[in-house]
Amino acid sequence: MTQQFTIRARHGLSRRKLLCAALAVAAMAGPLQAAQAEDFPSKPIKLIVPFAAGGGNDGIARLLGQLLSDDLKQPVVVENRPGAGGKLGVEQGLRAEPDGYTLTLISNSYSVNPSLYQLPFDPVADMTPIGMIARAPFFVSVHPGVPANTLSELVELARSKPGELTYASSGTGGISHLAMEAFLKAAGISMTHVPYKGSAPALTDTVSGQVDAMLTTAGSTLPYRKDQRLKVLAVTLPERVSSAPDLPTVREAGVPYDVTVWYGLIAPKGVAPAIQARLNAAVNAAVVRADMVERLQTTGEEAAPGTPAAFREQIVNEISIWRKVVREAGVSVN
Repeated sequence: MTQQFTIRARHGLSRRKLLCAALAVAAMAGPLQAAQAEDFPSKPIKLIVPFAAGGGNDGIARLLGQLLSDDLKQPVVVENRPGAGGKLGVEQGLRAEPDGYTLTLISNSYSVNPSLYQLPFDPVADMTPIGMIARAPFFVSVHPGVPANTLSELVELARSKPGELTYASSGTGGISHLAMEAFLKAAGISMTHVPYKGSAPALTDTVSGQVDAMLTTAGSTLPYRKDQRLKVLAVTLPERVSSAPDLPTVREAGVPYDVTVWYGLIAPKGVAPAIQARLNAAVNAAVVRADMVERLQTTGEEAAPGTPAAFREQIVNEISIWRKVVREAGVSVN
């Protein structure tokens, strides 16, 4: 029995509409907050990345920081604070003063963690949403030795051999693990999970044939697809992607499922609406700059400007969705 599963990042407003919306928020915030926004920023801004330097999150943050510096006329200093699967850096960011001078970069794991851990903060009540930065698909990828050339064929193969096919993930409770569990549920099939300590070793063993399948990201997938060391069967966005327009979506194969990988910015709760609007406008302007768009395209991602309200709604909805996935799949972490 299949199940509908949809996680979509909201985006797509024009830059002009976004800027107008930001100005409208500032206008309604009152004279005092408008004055605060007018003076903001008057000193450097800290951008916390809750992961180690050198990864995808870090690369996006550093380029975004440069572009925000151009707009805000103040340095944006990236600080890497890894630990506890990203929870440590997020907590530090949310405990900062709510003055707009500390921002934190988050991704899907922010919506997943409340279902897996006892967090020392409320992921909704303790933050001020700034806005989405970018979005990307997962790619349903299999080793070339798997006798399936389409997603429909993979589903039929798995259905004929319940639990015999294996899939890799970056670790138990990670987004690639939960997203695959949601796909299996939506398709009405089963595979055996093989968790790894990170995406790199999981991908290595998928390419070598130690495991059969994996949900991969564009940056890691497309080179292996080009040299035919991976068969890529579908993308998890609701529409085809520009980096691989020939690849069908999961929904085109008849499975009611889509998942979006995303990145965004939050601040501590209590940031003045006028400052929130100023930061949102700066982020929306930065993500559609040519250098950012080019950087995102190299890893199969795309700019996803939007409003703080839409970003908050995205987070709230995903917390509920991933909680259900975790419960139904019986996922637990130590």
